[in-house]
Amino acid sequence: MAAAGSWLFARAAGGRWLVRMEDLDRPRVVEGADRQILDALRRYGLEWDGEVVYQSQRTHLYDDALRQLREKGQVFDCVCSRSELQRAASAPAESDPAERIYPGTCRNGLPPGRAARSVRFRGEGVIALDDLVFGHVEEDLAATTGDFVIKRADGVFAYQLAVVVDDEAQGVTQVVRGADLLSSTARQIALQRALGYRTPQYAHLPLVVDAAGAKIGKRNGLHGVGDESLQLALRILGIEVDRGTPAQMLEQALARFDVSKIPRTPSCMNN
Repeated sequence: MAAAGSWLFARAAGGRWLVRMEDLDRPRVVEGADRQILDALRRYGLEWDGEVVYQSQRTHLYDDALRQLREKGQVFDCVCSRSELQRAASAPAESDPAERIYPGTCRNGLPPGRAARSVRFRGEGVIALDDLVFGHVEEDLAATTGDFVIKRADGVFAYQLAVVVDDEAQGVTQVVRGADLLSSTARQIALQRALGYRTPQYAHLPLVVDAAGAKIGKRNGLHGVGDESLQLALRILGIEVDRGTPAQMLEQALARFDVSKIPRTPSCMNN
């Protein structure tokens, strides 16, 4: 659905639609998954512009961005392990580790005799944005995440930094993605400002969830794409189209595309 929605946003604005493979976490990358994704996009008429970018081939760009942030004093090394953060952070122990606020243990220097594990960005200030679907959103970074990781203990660059660098390098002016990533946006805007980058427009699309409210996707039940997947995705985006070839349905959808009709609430379907 995010693919169809972002394609519509780009084409409605007369812009280019870019495809990027976020494959930095190599142990979790499934061999051949990129080909399956590209084949599915082609099958549904979602043709992209330019070459497909692979993040695993761009780590030199992320290294350069990290160097710039170090020179500006915007980042610091951190020794903390997950277990240490679980004991020290202010959020309840049963909460998701990603939701716990960093307690600032290494903000002013590493504890004696400890070696750095990760690199954190100093998360400060209130970030405001006007999302094209969700409207005005504000987040106080210190109250929601604190200082966040941009390079992990295993040496892998975090999603937050990589996408910011890639968006700038590719000249992205609009980011369209699922609503589950809305909580990432404030951190990305903070990084953009620290690096002197432009901030693109953002649009976050409703999720498809099961009866329990869990996001439905390839990893938990939707394998591949069926004949009605494109029509269903368009319906969730507030667009009714007649059955036809993918090209015919996309043509109808583009003519009827209206951002104001995109719902903010998740769409529930039985998995």
